[in-house]
Amino acid sequence: MRLTISFFENKGKEKLMHDDRHFVWYADFLGFVKENKIFAKLMTPAGYGAEGSRWDTSRIAAFTEVCGFYGLCYWYTYQVSSLGLGPIWMSDNEEIKRKTATLLEEGNIFAFGLSEKEHGADIYSSGVYLTPNEDGTYTANGSKYYIGNGNKAAIVSVFGKMADTEEYVFFAVDSQHANYKLVKNVVNSQSYVSEFALENYPITEAEILHKGRDAWDAALNTVNVNKYNLGWGSIGICTHAMYETITHAANRNLYGKFVTDFPHVKALLTTAYTRLFAMKLFALRATDYMRTASAEDRRYLLFVPVVKMKVTMEGEHVINDMWDVMAAKGFEKDMYFNMAARDIRALPKLEGTVHVNMALIIKFMPNYFFNPGEFPEIPTFHDAVNDDFLFNQGPTKGLGGIQFHNYYHVYKSVDLPNVNVFKEQIKLLREALMTAGPDEAQQKDIDFLLTVGELFTLVVYGQLILENAKLYNIDDDMVDQMFEVFVSDFSRFSLELGNKPSSSEKQQEYALKMIRKPIYNTERSARIWDKHVYAMKESYAMNPVAKD
Repeated sequence: MRLTISFFENKGKEKLMHDDRHFVWYADFLGFVKENKIFAKLMTPAGYGAEGSRWDTSRIAAFTEVCGFYGLCYWYTYQVSSLGLGPIWMSDNEEIKRKTATLLEEGNIFAFGLSEKEHGADIYSSGVYLTPNEDGTYTANGSKYYIGNGNKAAIVSVFGKMADTEEYVFFAVDSQHANYKLVKNVVNSQSYVSEFALENYPITEAEILHKGRDAWDAALNTVNVNKYNLGWGSIGICTHAMYETITHAANRNLYGKFVTDFPHVKALLTTAYTRLFAMKLFALRATDYMRTASAEDRRYLLFVPVVKMKVTMEGEHVINDMWDVMAAKGFEKDMYFNMAARDIRALPKLEGTVHVNMALIIKFMPNYFFNPGEFPEIPTFHDAVNDDFLFNQGPTKGLGGIQFHNYYHVYKSVDLPNVNVFKEQIKLLREALMTAGPDEAQQKDIDFLLTVGELFTLVVYGQLILENAKLYNIDDDMVDQMFEVFVSDFSRFSLELGNKPSSSEKQQEYALKMIRKPIYNTERSARIWDKHVYAMKESYAMNPVAKD
């Protein structure tokens, strides 16, 4: 991590911004990665690479946060490489695993050939086909769209179908092969997000990664592992932008007052800081559940999409609040904020939209509220070990049967003003689901379910944050400040639910009951401002120019 930070600080903000404005391919970053074997260490599971190489989600989280801190494109080239490696490390094809380990050691990047132009990530409808030949080989034809690193990837893991049986298949191709036709970069960015076509591309059994149900599971399990990184990209972006915003506002004097002395500015920045603090606390706790997961404990399958969906959307709120303070300064070309305001929008829309992830999250709601299981308490887990289970997750079906520990016990253990208000809101939501739950038509109404899902997600979000607040000894002021925000958010979604076209009279009654005013405490907020928010003033600024 220190090496990576040094690389960016030595590069300097001026060059960082120049490369962003001119869509410069990040060859310097990839050269640094190659020289220091960073991707090899981070993305080679133990046993396949050099000493110190392991797939360690805690270490990956720290790295992706650092990359996001300096620019989404640097995060992105790691992210799509990580996705491309998923089907390989999940495969039984030992030959290609050993080849991949060598390619990583040599500093190569990778790609994940899943989505297509006509139907995005609707993998049921894949238009890439693998045709068997008489000699036991295959021929691949079809195109993929929105594939990061598709210009330089040593291996692109491609999802498709067998032409003769329509069964799913994953296979490996080389982006430099003559029958791999690179069409274009589909975005204006430093990143290369490719459209490519396979034209009679020759495939042997040695390039086959998965067939049938295994290919389907590999696609979904790969996304399960890697969508988590989206939250850390958001956290990195917001953190850098916050340093810049607070320092700018604290040094700007208008009408005889510093901008940070205006009450509305204090409120905006305190809320932004509080949301960012919660984002990180939740994502850290989700890491513990990922790293301790097993066939008997798959709770991570709820917590990971919450990182992907909720944490990234919270990132947008953080940037929006800060932009109201930064104002026109946020558009200036030499400000990191200019990049942050643009890039923060991307993360909720990658690895499945918010809507897709919310539809997944809702599947867990009945067992979460009404059928808890017994589990040992999960500690903070930062051990330097390989996360073996992530590449042996098993079938992706049966999500509705996954159980969770009882959220009530976590909330019951905390007695703070806004946590107590939030507990009342949860009780009403649970009661509403029991007595006025979605009817048959509403269960097919995604618009209605999305808002129900937002309320459910807030309960899950708050639960893991309380767990981690205890583990990290977070003071009561900060916990109550976070739940001041959550009570307000819960009320906002409750109002939205009651106003849905299909909401019944009873549902509207519950929605109104769930609207609660947070318990504001000006002394607590002042302490948060002084101790946490304003304390960021001039505590960091990126090195402006390149160092020799």
